[in-house]
Amino acid sequence: MQRVQKKIKQKIKKLNPDNFEQECTTVWSFTRRGKWATHNSKYRGNWAPEVVRNLILRYSKEGDFLLDPMVGGGTTAIECKLLNRNLLALDINPEAIELTKEVINFESKYNPKIKVELNDSRKLSMLKDKSIDFILNHPPYADIIKYSNKQIDEDLSNIHDLDKFCDEMEKVAYEFYRVLKNDCYCAVLIGDTRRNKMYQPLAFKVMERFLKIGFELKEDIIKHQHNCKATVFWVNKSKEYNFLLIMHEHLLVFRK
Repeated sequence: MQRVQKKIKQKIKKLNPDNFEQECTTVWSFTRRGKWATHNSKYRGNWAPEVVRNLILRYSKEGDFLLDPMVGGGTTAIECKLLNRNLLALDINPEAIELTKEVINFESKYNPKIKVELNDSRKLSMLKDKSIDFILNHPPYADIIKYSNKQIDEDLSNIHDLDKFCDEMEKVAYEFYRVLKNDCYCAVLIGDTRRNKMYQPLAFKVMERFLKIGFELKEDIIKHQHNCKATVFWVNKSKEYNFLLIMHEHLLVFRK
């Protein structure tokens, strides 16, 4: 009988950030992406661990059950393990699922329940109504960054049409509202885009869908973007074609 080899947990020298302070304004700017535990920026478009840590500390407590339905590179899962929050981490991309499992394979003084599964965020049938204490969501910004090929038809990052994208995000919002407990919060980080050189307020379009479902807007936090790839290329393009580079995102915090 063949034995299955168990992966040895990584021993990390630096489990938590140095000199961390919680944000207390509606403008967040992290010039350097945090480098603690197993965090890295290899997964393009993943959100900074400083954002996730701030959200978890402000809107949840130890032992709570959290949901990240588009976990991507696993940032939320790492922070939940460090901060003792239980988590259901989902993604429609199998590569993201495997990466998340890999990055949470380290030793920590806490042992929360972190479940990682392949799933479409528009269908949260595994969760009962009002069963989640806090939701963190960093969706794709339509097709600005494609996270998978066309073989994953349900991948939201394959949708170019902004209205269609918002229609699908409304389905996501409906499920969020259903599974979230009353008087609890849902945080969504999303940016804007351009079409034919004209500014498209994608974040506000998505915000409208969440409000339509019944959420209330607790905060609209402006997050400054740093170290964006291809910046030199786009600086030249912005001068040539007369448009400004979008260097901010909206971190929308909703309350049910």
